[in-house]
Amino acid sequence: PMSMLHVQENVLQRVLQLPVVSSTCETLQRKYSSTKESHPLMASVCEVYERGVQGAGALAMWGMEPVVRRLEPQFAVANNLACRGLDHLEEKIPALQYPVDK
Repeated sequence: PMSMLHVQENVLQRVLQLPVVSSTCETLQRKYSSTKESHPLMASVCEVYERGVQGAGALAMWGMEPVVRRLEPQFAVANNLACRGLDHLEEKIPALQYPVDK
């Protein structure tokens, strides 16, 4: 059976691979990194936040696991619908295939 993580990655990977999304993410990552490097106080705050998010994410996934197993068929249906919707968007909005600066 397909796990929730696999289902999520399917539709999320497609969205993240769109040039308009990936170029936005790269720009934000560069700005985040340069802010951390240029402001020592900001860097320490960011590191605390990053550690907290990692811990919370692991805890949330562990707590959700039994629920996720029961909902796997619904996740698969939702993923298929989302992929079809994305097909439609990509067809109707060609700009999604271009980086942000274009």
